[in-house]
Amino acid sequence: MLDQKFIELLSENDAELFFDEPMSKRTTFRIGGNADCVCEVHTLTALRSIMKLCNEYDVPYYVLGLGSNLLVSDQGVRGLMIRLTGEFNDITLKNDNIVCCKAGATLAGLCVFARDRSLSGVEFAWGIPGSVGGAVYMNAGAYGGEMKDVVISVTCVDKNGCIRTYTGEELDFSYRHSAFSDTDSVITDVSFQLKKGDAAVIADRMQELMNRRKQKQPINHPSAGSVFKRPSGYYAAALIDECGLKGYTVGGANVSEKHAGFIVNDHNASAEDVKELIKYIQKVVKEKKGVQLTCEIRMIGE
Repeated sequence: MLDQKFIELLSENDAELFFDEPMSKRTTFRIGGNADCVCEVHTLTALRSIMKLCNEYDVPYYVLGLGSNLLVSDQGVRGLMIRLTGEFNDITLKNDNIVCCKAGATLAGLCVFARDRSLSGVEFAWGIPGSVGGAVYMNAGAYGGEMKDVVISVTCVDKNGCIRTYTGEELDFSYRHSAFSDTDSVITDVSFQLKKGDAAVIADRMQELMNRRKQKQPINHPSAGSVFKRPSGYYAAALIDECGLKGYTVGGANVSEKHAGFIVNDHNASAEDVKELIKYIQKVVKEKKGVQLTCEIRMIGE
């Protein structure tokens, strides 16, 4: 439970509070118990104040984004789930090819913004159901592109409410990793360096990638995207398929028949169903293929 004084001080900020909020409503998996509080923050000033409050009152906090790479426990989450909205949805053009994007903006919004200005470089992200901040946090990628290919600077707020900007090698990008992975900092702003292109060609490429997603991925079923990181020299989905695990079910969760790299919530799956299924897949693939699969999905909660 959150301290009453903490709640009172929290309420003084430019933010909307949702207490005892079901996380099944806030994640693409449609799974998860209740969070003590989801805090939708509208301004940078409010975010800095809230971060300092959490630090002062020793309240744990997590950044929610769009909940597309997240598995929340059935017991829910203690503390604060921070979601950036309001001014954090803004996208602007700094000069001919630098796009400045707030962390709460959607990847879809970024892709459309770039396309409409004949800027190429983020087409790979079209169809990824996440926020810009979340994508940078984990260096999201698809179809040969990654955030590290186009991001030139990232600004964040640390637990003390201090602002810092990272550039170049400071960003520490690698496969599904950035300088912000496993830190207390909250990404607020991202700058992308894109290239001038032809709007029609960019639109065609985006449509081509969307068609591939629809054809190969179970986008009409609740999931958290690819479950496992790509092991060196292999493809996780191929290994899982070769082990005969497509369609394998634990409770309401099953390995997608369409793409073995996805676990889908078919019949009101619990977080425990998903965790047990992940463990079973890892066990079978290790035994049959000698490869240890590492989970890509972020797991939070009690």
